[in-house]
Amino acid sequence: MHYFNYKNDKLYAEEVSVEELAETYGTPLYIYSHRTLVRHFNAYKDAFAKFPHIICFALKANPNLSILNIFRQLGGGADIVSGGELFRADKAHIPHEKIVYAGVGKTPKEIEYALKKDILMFNVESDQELEMINKIAQKLNLKARIALRVNPDVDPMTHPYISTGLKENKFGIPIESALEHYQFAATLKNIEIVGIHKHIGSQITDLSPYVNALERLLLLIEKLKENGINLKYLDIGGGLGIQYNEETPPTPAELINKILPMCNNLDITLIVEPGRSLVGNAGILVSRVLYTKKGAQEFFIVDAGMNDLMRPSLYKAYHSILPVAIKKRPLVIADIVGPICESGDFLCKKRKMPALFQGELIAVMSAGAYGASMSSNYNSRPMAAEIMVDGNKHYIVKERQTWDSLILGENVLTL
Repeated sequence: MHYFNYKNDKLYAEEVSVEELAETYGTPLYIYSHRTLVRHFNAYKDAFAKFPHIICFALKANPNLSILNIFRQLGGGADIVSGGELFRADKAHIPHEKIVYAGVGKTPKEIEYALKKDILMFNVESDQELEMINKIAQKLNLKARIALRVNPDVDPMTHPYISTGLKENKFGIPIESALEHYQFAATLKNIEIVGIHKHIGSQITDLSPYVNALERLLLLIEKLKENGINLKYLDIGGGLGIQYNEETPPTPAELINKILPMCNNLDITLIVEPGRSLVGNAGILVSRVLYTKKGAQEFFIVDAGMNDLMRPSLYKAYHSILPVAIKKRPLVIADIVGPICESGDFLCKKRKMPALFQGELIAVMSAGAYGASMSSNYNSRPMAAEIMVDGNKHYIVKERQTWDSLILGENVLTL
């Protein structure tokens, strides 16, 4: 559910015309709906209300400080995968006791930063990482709270690039050897074992892999208990999908209805790490048609490129693309392409759609997750502005980059 709808044949973000926002702030332009963000967070909050829990937003999906602050105000925490994301979470005043830190390549500098911030726990992905955390914690005279990220070898039935729970993926510790890794962790003086973590992938639209993975973890938790290792936190990861096209992803309520009976006998706090399902359909990318041309087929050339929205080029991901103004138009089969000097620069290919006209606006839907967060300056293009709409008000939450800002930190070497 989102709050981008047509009124009098014009697309609106809540109570504000998208056309008005594009005229005010320029294009390409990311627009976020405050009402949608709150609705999606509260869907998780309501679903998990009867069980001790922490909702840790996955910053990788969209690290905008205003979005983080909205979730903090609603009681949320953060799932981070870098020191930079911890810095952002800190700037948004997310309580450190609600921050979990995953990722296979944590650097010593990042580990030290997180220890000094006293985050809830590290989700550890290897023995060498565990040893590094212990060494740094010893140097700081601290104890590091950890969970082991366990790879349950379950196929999430999603795109292979966003699958993380199979044995061939780089993430986590194989479930078959997890007990001995926990036993090793228990020997380290500056490590406190507090939890277990799994995350099998992203854009999951079927709950059965989620349930299968959790079943495997619960058996491991029993085995750990038999070996004197008792856990406080069960981090079930995130990954619930959203509707981009014709998917019918499960809701948070459907998720909890499946997993709660499995966890009812546990004296444990659940951690859930939603990302895409909170922000994906809460954002759109608005772009203007620069040119139309016909070659072997029809092309609509717009001012948003793969540097603004990488997903179609990277995954061949589908995004619904709507004209901002409804008009009578012929149907055509066309590519919508950007200005980047790459044949892989497209928003869609060979799609049947209403014809577009030079100068008009389009809205790329479901762009709130992995849109702005994956943006780059490729072709020396400034990153798009980001706007938050709240009812009939709108605010700039990230300034558009300027050409001057593209060269900040660079020096002209004169030899």
